[in-house]
Amino acid sequence: MSNKSPPPRPAPRLYLATPVVDDPASLLTELPGLLAAADVAAVLLRLKETDQRTMISRIKALAPPVQKAGAALLVDDHPELVARGGADGAHLPGIAALKEALPSLKPDRIAGVGGLTTRHHSMDAGEIGADYVLFGEPDAKGQRPSSQAIAERLDWWAELFEPPCVGFALSLEEAREFAASGADFVLVDDLIWADPRGPKAALVEIDAAIKNAHATALAGQNPAGQEHG
Repeated sequence: MSNKSPPPRPAPRLYLATPVVDDPASLLTELPGLLAAADVAAVLLRLKETDQRTMISRIKALAPPVQKAGAALLVDDHPELVARGGADGAHLPGIAALKEALPSLKPDRIAGVGGLTTRHHSMDAGEIGADYVLFGEPDAKGQRPSSQAIAERLDWWAELFEPPCVGFALSLEEAREFAASGADFVLVDDLIWADPRGPKAALVEIDAAIKNAHATALAGQNPAGQEHG
């Protein structure tokens, strides 16, 4: 048996959450350029609550440009609309929602989960089949753990568990910190859309920052510069 160290974790990729979408027209204009400018693995579509038919038509409008760019389109909650809208999966807001949605999503579609307030909840999510776990999103009251606590949770998960972990970054510094801590993906939302320079400049900057933070962390773990197989 070889005692070779495992290959290094690949650099984290971006997970872009949309603003709450009512009319998708402006987003449809902007998305292709954004997805071409940075390494975005997935887009989380947040839909304004309305009737199902309207929500499905909005998913159908946004899925093709996202998928054409090589990214996955996930719907925030609403797993019942995923297949009908042609999306790639759903992001569920907790263990109960995940359990309920799994039969309709598996095996063909992605089931991600957030709202994991304890390590125990996170492990439960992994055991029942979550495709990724999200740490650090604000709760209904806008509260969230400190960035250090989120980074520690990401580090713990990345060391021990197979499913990917996602860090929800509210600032460029957090994006760097989470990438260095072992996040497979960094989720960004208003950090991109509210940037005065425009979303493309913000996305490109964060993409570069998380790649650099990952490379620096990797170099620190491997100071002698040994070759990784």
